[in-house]
Amino acid sequence: MKTKHLLFASLALMAGLIAFALLFTDRFLALLNQPALGVHARFVHIAAATVFFANAAIGMLWERRSLVSGRKEVILQTYETVAWLDARLSSPLIILSLVAGLVLGVTGGGLFETGWLSWSFFLFLFSGIFWVLSDIPTQYKVKRLMAGIDPEDPALPAELIRLLRLRWWISLAGVAPLVVVFLFMVYKPALVPLAALFR
Repeated sequence: MKTKHLLFASLALMAGLIAFALLFTDRFLALLNQPALGVHARFVHIAAATVFFANAAIGMLWERRSLVSGRKEVILQTYETVAWLDARLSSPLIILSLVAGLVLGVTGGGLFETGWLSWSFFLFLFSGIFWVLSDIPTQYKVKRLMAGIDPEDPALPAELIRLLRLRWWISLAGVAPLVVVFLFMVYKPALVPLAALFR
């Protein structure tokens, strides 16, 4: 139950920060116009985004390897560990990378005026929304099935294995946009700002 509350609190905090930045732009900019903030924000953003992405990619590979093993205890332990890391590590890292990224975006020329940056922000949000709408419900189904497992049964239910395999594809679809975001952050391609498409 604590994991669920932590997850929803993290999501609510992220939504609140985005809303604050969009609704109170002047106050947000005043907070950002601190001389030393840029260097610290860059470090936090790079560190948080890198560790978050690594945790997501390694978690996916780890879950995949456990499924390939076919061993009940390995699959259960792996899933529990990955879910624990997601709730306690990924959620705070997402918030840190988002806040630091907003700081850098606003102070570095405008979040929606810089092409690669606006597309990166959109892809980051898309990945998050996809994760919330697809992976979280799947995780709850997995947890419910795991709670009903007979310890004496040597095999896992077929529905549980199906959901764990589906989770791998969901994770892959959620991580793929983040690969593009990393490419944009490093190479900073000359793209038309996302806002320009709606003018």
